[in-house]
Amino acid sequence: MEIMAKMWGQLGSITATVMLFYAMFDRFFPPPLRQYLRTYTQKLTSLINPYISIKFSEFEGERMKRSEAYTAIQTYLSANSSERSSRLKAEVVKDSQTPLVLSMDDNEEITDEFQGVKLWWCSRHLEVKNQSFSFYPASDEKRFYKLTFHRRHRHVVIRSYIKHVLDEGKAIATRNRQLKLYTNNPSSDWYGWKRTKWSHVVFEHPASFDTLALDSKMKEDILKDLVKFQKGKEYYAKVGKAWKRGYLLYGPPGTGKSTMIAAMANFLNYDIYDLELTAVKENVELRKLLIETSSKSIVVIEDIDCSLDLTGKRKKKKKDKEEGSKDAVKKALDEEEDKESKVTLSGLLNVIDGIWSACGGERVIVFTTNYVDKLDPALIRRGRMDKHIELSYCCYEAFKVLARNYLDVESHRLFPRIEELFQETQMTPADVADNLMPKSVEEEAETCLERLIEALETAKLEAKKKAEEEEAKKKAEEEESKKKKAEEEVKENGELAKKEEENNKKSGAGVKENGFLSSGN
Repeated sequence: MEIMAKMWGQLGSITATVMLFYAMFDRFFPPPLRQYLRTYTQKLTSLINPYISIKFSEFEGERMKRSEAYTAIQTYLSANSSERSSRLKAEVVKDSQTPLVLSMDDNEEITDEFQGVKLWWCSRHLEVKNQSFSFYPASDEKRFYKLTFHRRHRHVVIRSYIKHVLDEGKAIATRNRQLKLYTNNPSSDWYGWKRTKWSHVVFEHPASFDTLALDSKMKEDILKDLVKFQKGKEYYAKVGKAWKRGYLLYGPPGTGKSTMIAAMANFLNYDIYDLELTAVKENVELRKLLIETSSKSIVVIEDIDCSLDLTGKRKKKKKDKEEGSKDAVKKALDEEEDKESKVTLSGLLNVIDGIWSACGGERVIVFTTNYVDKLDPALIRRGRMDKHIELSYCCYEAFKVLARNYLDVESHRLFPRIEELFQETQMTPADVADNLMPKSVEEEAETCLERLIEALETAKLEAKKKAEEEEAKKKAEEEESKKKKAEEEVKENGELAKKEEENNKKSGAGVKENGFLSSGN
């Protein structure tokens, strides 16, 4: 005990001496000399200390912008800090599926391991009194992360580990983010205080490929294509193409085109940008909107055949050479024409497949239409719309998915009759779902299935009646055509007979005249 007491006493004496010398050094030595001595002290320490440290500050640059590296590191460490750290702090994060995030507290340290290399992360917090004036004043608090590792692992850490941390942090943030649905604002609202080109709401559509009423083979093919695209960054770079993919969804109304887009967004974890072309005045605005979209997004133009006249043809304005005031009605028409969108087909093609399409990465472009034949072939050719997906009427496989979704029924005695009716008539998935949805708490699955059978039989009779009416109309048109043709033939024959009679009369008159002349001679 006496030895321990003497050791502690000597340690306290040494500490007091060091503190005294440091106070004298800091007070009496001039700043240039202190800086000079500190430089050589750090060099001496680096020769003895085998560890290297890297600091990642929270803010960077003159404008003190929040560092993306710091944010990615914070996200990466937060995924493990709740299990390894003894002191935690809670933060509310906006636009995240987990709004309350736990991270290690200031001056706390955790250990990480990568490829057999042991590393130490430490969170630091410093109070700084800034007396300088700036248009971008710095915060009084400075936070940073300090990474420490042995010098023999320098190449592994710098070349691989830091990139791994940043990529993993961004991936975690992407997985945890809250999806958004964007719509473009009119260009008149783009400028001013806190004005933006896009407005958004939280995207909470519950659609998924599991609940999508679609043939299983087609569903599997679409899922494989989406996974291939999402993991194809290196492949697209290798072949020299922008990392984007176009999908054309076409089919009758009510076949699930919008639901397909929602399922794609939830599967890929992408935001949706619903582009309303009628609100875009010209091609330049269209390009500006594209630049404002983020990566990992789906750009959607619904009912593109109805959005604009994408033929490149525009009515030419008539120039009035005469000076003077225009007529009030004509002036109003001119002003209305100026308000119309002047987005051209070439402008849209340049955005989705030209140079501007390479702005950003990992972007899906989706067109929907009810009438694919109305679209310009240049707009939907392969390479622009890479995959054409026809969403047609409900089949029996799609019905079973809807029955499981709406009624929790996998099989039923009425299923064979329903399968038979689906082979004989057509009904959209929207109509099938409406018939399967219970209309009251008391309704059972059998009641809903019977209602669907009744609707299918009614649709079958209506289709048969319509086919008979069309057949009768076709026959009537054929008979009318035959009648008109016969009348035309009779008319033509009458005209020919009349002409022949006239020719005969002329011929008889000529003969008579010739005979008269002969007798006279």
